[in-house]
Amino acid sequence: MPEPTSRDMTTIDLKTIDLKTIDLTISGLQQHYRNGDFTPAQLLQQLRSANAAYNQTNPVWIHLLSEAELESYLVNLAGKTVDDLPLYGIPFAIKDNIDLAGVPTTAACPDFTYTPQENAFVVQLLLQAGAIPLGKTNLDQFATGLVGVRSPAPWGPCHNALNPDYLSGGSSSGSGVTVARGLVSFSLGTDTAGSGRVPASLNNIVGLKPSKGLFSTRGLVPACRSLDCITVFALTVEDANTVFDVAAQFDGEDPFSRPNPYENGKRYFSAETSGPTIGVPAASQLNFFGNAEAQALFAAGLKQLEAIGATLVELDFEPFASAARLLYEGPWVAERYLATQPLIERSPESMLPVIQTIIGGGSKPSALDAFRAQYQLQAYGQQARQELAKVDAVVIPTNGTIYTVQEVLDNPIQLNSNLGYYTNFMNLLDCSAVAVPSGFYGNGVGFGITLFHSALQDKRLLSLAAALQQSTALPLGATAIPLRPARSLKPAPATINVVVCGAHLDGLPLNWQLTERGATLLEATHSAPCYKLYALAGGPPYRPGMVRVDSGGVAIPVEVWQVPMQHFGSFVAEIPAPLGIGKVQLQDGRWESGFICEPYGLAGAEDITALQGWRAYLQQAVPK
Repeated sequence: MPEPTSRDMTTIDLKTIDLKTIDLTISGLQQHYRNGDFTPAQLLQQLRSANAAYNQTNPVWIHLLSEAELESYLVNLAGKTVDDLPLYGIPFAIKDNIDLAGVPTTAACPDFTYTPQENAFVVQLLLQAGAIPLGKTNLDQFATGLVGVRSPAPWGPCHNALNPDYLSGGSSSGSGVTVARGLVSFSLGTDTAGSGRVPASLNNIVGLKPSKGLFSTRGLVPACRSLDCITVFALTVEDANTVFDVAAQFDGEDPFSRPNPYENGKRYFSAETSGPTIGVPAASQLNFFGNAEAQALFAAGLKQLEAIGATLVELDFEPFASAARLLYEGPWVAERYLATQPLIERSPESMLPVIQTIIGGGSKPSALDAFRAQYQLQAYGQQARQELAKVDAVVIPTNGTIYTVQEVLDNPIQLNSNLGYYTNFMNLLDCSAVAVPSGFYGNGVGFGITLFHSALQDKRLLSLAAALQQSTALPLGATAIPLRPARSLKPAPATINVVVCGAHLDGLPLNWQLTERGATLLEATHSAPCYKLYALAGGPPYRPGMVRVDSGGVAIPVEVWQVPMQHFGSFVAEIPAPLGIGKVQLQDGRWESGFICEPYGLAGAEDITALQGWRAYLQQAVPK
């Protein structure tokens, strides 16, 4: 594969790359590079020209990198190939409240501008993985808004990628539109109140809002620092998952960073489902703001989920909706004031009037207000967790309606608030979420649904969203790029099945070790007919040992219990020798984790195989 050099940027035949025909997804570009169809330098020159042209009519960029600025990133790829770096030569965009070293950060406010000397932590990870930034994208000023029109001159409002009369969504407006138009492969946005999901829905792309803290926010201009998330926009769920695997790294210098557990890590992702149970808000709690078309599109989205094997159940959405109201009606707006305090107190006119109004209100809440709201939020969180415990995921409309750019300019606060009905609670309640395309309005604007659950369920949600995207097979963004089959590893496990044959059976002395860990009984069944059962010496508690044999074995009565993954280790640690956990074959041929016995433990044991199970033995004999 040709190595990128400085000469590549100036000696390329632009006609050799037709952006309308290449696959700009991450996996698509990787294949183009392997085929030698073009080099990263050749692609970037073409993309830069296309972005500059598009920016003339839709101001998605605040700073588009020059060829000279791009050069250093290309040089960093020298000697590497697509097989060396997971994001080799992948072009991406950065919302302009996230730092890129040497490039001004504005947060869409000229008087706020500064030039960082270091990359944001997440940006640095992406660069090390081989990704190449094309520039910094437009946004609602100080990431305050869900509409994409709150950007002042010299930039101005962004427009929808599918219908320019309509909102792009915000605040990550430019980041959403550039992905939808096929001008970058993925982009970084942010999400405090929905800014990583609303643009995804309106522009027919995927929006991943990771669990708080999984993406470091070091190098991000804060909105509400305790709630902020850096997010990913992508054409496919698989691409979002690829970026997640690179960016979800613990940052010891970010006080809000949290480590990603193994079961939510890079080994787990699958576009296959196994009959998930998905919660749906009660019909009386859904709000489409008079938009019957949106209501019909959501109903169609529910049928799409049923088509991939999901069981839909009604849940109470009120604790989520109540928490959502706290974000702007409660004291959290004080965090926005704190983030911009020097500017708003020195020169409030530097902000757009609507931003002044919203952030200016943050000087009013008192400490009493803050604690009162925390108590309310704690109550809503308790109620929400009880609802989430009933399901594998919850599905909601990403936004309940759509508006034109002019409608929002005429009524900026109320219509923006409407767009947050299904989004504002997410970070307050520490949820993870994926916004995925579901359909289109008659005017061409995208309609999407959001799948969410509690924190650190990102991989389960990504897997479910990938299965849905594969099933619906909608066009990707505003492009003609076909959807490829998703790469599958394996589903992220939430539980482990454990076969028990003795003292852990339902109602017996050690069953509490399962039930107190939240384990549930799946079935009473039998082992394959190739085991013997022994009453081991010692006790109480009295315990059997089940041993697989080549001959003379029978089918032993057993139970299969489903143990939560997070408690499996402590359960195994309490199992004394000579017992342990291995693989046990059941009568239907399945192999499950279960109790086995080391052969040395049979010394002094009584063969009770003929009694057909431990319960039968307890009824017929008094252990000695």
